Amino acid sequence: MEKTAIVILNYNGEGYLRQFLPSVITHSAGCRIIVADNCSTDNSVDYVSKNHPSVEIIKLPVNGGYSLGYNEALRQVETQYYVLLNSDVEVTDNWVIPIINMMDDDPNIAAAQPKILSYHQKSEFEYAGAAGGFIDTLGYPFCRGRIFNTLEKDSGQYNDTKQIFWATGACLFIRSEIFHKLEGFDPDFFAHMEEIDLCWRINSSGHKVMYNGSSTVYHVGGGTLHKSNPRKTYLNFRNGLSLIYKNYSTLELYIKMPLRITLDVIASVKFMLFDSFADGAAVIRAHLDFLKDLKRNYKKRRAVQQKKIRQVETIYRGSIVFEYFIKGKRKFEALKMCRNNQ
Repeated sequence: MEKTAIVILNYNGEGYLRQFLPSVITHSAGCRIIVADNCSTDNSVDYVSKNHPSVEIIKLPVNGGYSLGYNEALRQVETQYYVLLNSDVEVTDNWVIPIINMMDDDPNIAAAQPKILSYHQKSEFEYAGAAGGFIDTLGYPFCRGRIFNTLEKDSGQYNDTKQIFWATGACLFIRSEIFHKLEGFDPDFFAHMEEIDLCWRINSSGHKVMYNGSSTVYHVGGGTLHKSNPRKTYLNFRNGLSLIYKNYSTLELYIKMPLRITLDVIASVKFMLFDSFADGAAVIRAHLDFLKDLKRNYKKRRAVQQKKIRQVETIYRGSIVFEYFIKGKRKFEALKMCRNNQ
């Protein structure tokens, strides 16, 4: 049994597999490489089986999105470490070893990610993960190297090893034992923010999430849903509400949830007036569907709260919305003066 399995969840991604799978094979010696197919209707499976016979294929019976797809696929993979890799990622030489070595040296590290740069602008961080993820006190995610839609250039400022709050699902290293112990991703998320939810549970369970800048990959991004797609807006806002509802303490929930809802409503109005009416409507629909699923989410909340063994220390205690839109702070380093936990 190989120590590390690289698992690529694929849905109609033949083009990306043709473009990027060869680099994964070339630069991942000693690793199992698996394509888990989410009921594709293109020729993805035929392409892999005919051109890359060393790559294992798992055919999933239904397309349950990122969350359910990986949950089902990883139940069939026995190995110490999983690397969950998007099909639209170009890897580089020596991208696996630094992170696996780091995790071997510290058994308390449950998950990690490399440096994520843009495939199209290789000197710039990529939106989904950049140099490691955080969330603010109201549950809005951001990254070192990316706050909202502002991306930093890579000048070596994040060539470090750093404890973070969440690691990106675009290239997620995770201990298989921890993944299954925490019951994997929330399948109701379908896609988007499911890795943040899992990392919150990892943090609450007493384990660490890390970033290692010695490893670099290049991510196309938006391969399934572009960030301007209303469907993505819907999933991000709906899942964002589920995320904080499940993981906040009771006191935090009463204090912060009304503030979060208010800011979401403001975002919806802004979308409708200045950007896209469809995106604004998606935010409203996300809130309505969250309320519709409140009973199910309450059951999940109870289960999450019962398993908590510590308070999470890597949450940014300020408001990233206030810092970005009101105070004009566009870079992660500018937040240092107002962060009391880093």
